[in-house]
Amino acid sequence: MFDKLTQKIGDVVRTLSGKASISEKNVEEAVEQIKLALLEADVNLRVVRRFVNSTIEEAKGEKVLKAVSPGQQFIKIVHDKLVALLGDSRQDLQLKGPDATSVILLLGLQGSGKTTTAAKLAFFLKGKGRRVLMAACDLVRPAAVEQLSVLGRQIGVDVHKEDGAKDPVKVAVAAREKARRELYDVLVVDTTGRLQIDEGMMAELARIRDAVKPDESLLVADAMTGQAAVDIAKTFDEKIGITGVILSKFDSDTRGGAALSIKSVTGKPVKFMGTSEKPDGLEPFYPERVAGRILGMGDIVSLVEKAQESIDVGEAQALQKKMADETLNLQDYLDQIRRVRKMGSLKTLTDMIPGFQGQIDENRIDENGMKREEAIILSMTRKERINHLILGPTRRSRIARGSGCSAAEVARLIKKFEKTRSMMKRVAKDKRYQGGPVQAAN
Repeated sequence: MFDKLTQKIGDVVRTLSGKASISEKNVEEAVEQIKLALLEADVNLRVVRRFVNSTIEEAKGEKVLKAVSPGQQFIKIVHDKLVALLGDSRQDLQLKGPDATSVILLLGLQGSGKTTTAAKLAFFLKGKGRRVLMAACDLVRPAAVEQLSVLGRQIGVDVHKEDGAKDPVKVAVAAREKARRELYDVLVVDTTGRLQIDEGMMAELARIRDAVKPDESLLVADAMTGQAAVDIAKTFDEKIGITGVILSKFDSDTRGGAALSIKSVTGKPVKFMGTSEKPDGLEPFYPERVAGRILGMGDIVSLVEKAQESIDVGEAQALQKKMADETLNLQDYLDQIRRVRKMGSLKTLTDMIPGFQGQIDENRIDENGMKREEAIILSMTRKERINHLILGPTRRSRIARGSGCSAAEVARLIKKFEKTRSMMKRVAKDKRYQGGPVQAAN
């Protein structure tokens, strides 16, 4: 997300950042370019106007035009204004303590990703030590109940469902009673969506809301719908009342207008963003970090957090020793591939690195490359993974057949591994990394 917006604002930033001084004309031209970029990103017109007026007013102030680094000062103002648009600060879920049951009601149109988001949210809360129950209250969409059940089994979260049920209100109430009786501390209620907003859907959602009295009513909005998502959020808030928004499909090739407009238009914060189809593909929404990504500053904090979630300190220290001794083998290499894949897509990870967002051609990012390498290594015996030097032509041909690749691809992997191992040895012996990979990241 935001690739085109990042590129256009990045051009403005680069133009001003190197200037020893800037004039009111420079500021006006820069803000005009940013205005056009925001409109092209499908940001609400009134939001853009407020952003432009406040930015010009502050940027023309004496502290910018006479600053030691006026270009950088201007960039800071733009960054702060973007943060304000996105919601100022991270808004946590307002839930009761673990000794009581909190209810989260999920709302949204059909196709917004509500059911998969319910599972992702349950998985996120489970990771925070919560005992979660999901309620299958979408009784209209075919297979919606079964979909939630399958997702529940995949993530190890219980699902309350009632075969043949016709009244979603009764199902929701029964789920709440079960949650209280069996000491679940969070109930996530998946509700029926429609292809478009209608009175019947709103009346049903209002009955569920009144029956379960949710602590959070979160709208799941498709980020790909741009301004339509903002209009949908506004209507749901007026009719039902929402406490926040989850933007699904945030990792898609969208313009970003919804994320930049929802808070200003509805007054309700974006609390989460969907970053992949995986169970862990739901991340808290941090306005400051997202603003940094838009300005090409990356999001190194989130990158480090992802690394820390995927890498155990003891394993990292053992890995560093192997790197230094050059005893790293293909099994270790396979383990690292899996850790990187667990952190998310390569596109998502590169976007978090300062200066990389929008600078890498998506067509050149080979997401399947790691899958092929994993298949090749899995086709090896344990002995071959431990000692790649025994991989002669006959073994390589067998591995190629087993992995569905060519012998040339097997050879390229081995060559790449040897180069990687040599490079890692140099890194491990660099004094800047003597505390270990995780400590160095901190």
